[in-house]
Amino acid sequence: MSGARAWWEEVERLDVACYAAIASTPTPRLDRAMSRLSRAADYSKLNLTAAAGLALFGGAEGRRAAVAGIASIAVTATVVNVAVKPLARRRRPDRLLHEVPIARHVPMPSSQSFPSGHSAAAFAFAGGAGSVLPAVSLPLHALAGVVAYSRVHTGVHYPLDAIAGSLLGAALSPAVPYGLHRTKKNS
Repeated sequence: MSGARAWWEEVERLDVACYAAIASTPTPRLDRAMSRLSRAADYSKLNLTAAAGLALFGGAEGRRAAVAGIASIAVTATVVNVAVKPLARRRRPDRLLHEVPIARHVPMPSSQSFPSGHSAAAFAFAGGAGSVLPAVSLPLHALAGVVAYSRVHTGVHYPLDAIAGSLLGAALSPAVPYGLHRTKKNS
């Protein structure tokens, strides 16, 4: 077995062990909150609500931040769902095998597990909106971190899926506001 393959197998064992530890830790009060938050993040509903708030109450900067955040989601979702997920082809976790409590369950997506699209979208929105309106960066990034964790807590992703999605969203988001700014300057 090659060194890289052995290394990856160890990382995967740690990833599954972390998932199993989270699944087996009783957190009845947290369960309801995490499943609600995870469902609120479906289809970027949480981000779109935040964008509406920014656009309505943030003035011209808020509207620019909302546009940058939504554009960052669009770019990131396309990269994640069209390019990365089909290449990675990682199966979703088996919630029954790991005895994830039913109270945590949200609908199990049919797409591949790696990377987490919810995590990517949450961090993309936070990065895009936050780069235009720095005052919202910290709260949006904190919310994105909780959304990413909620995907593991509800049993639909392994921790590494959420981490990779978060990193992808954070990495791709700066390009969008920059591109929007450049387009505006050239028009």
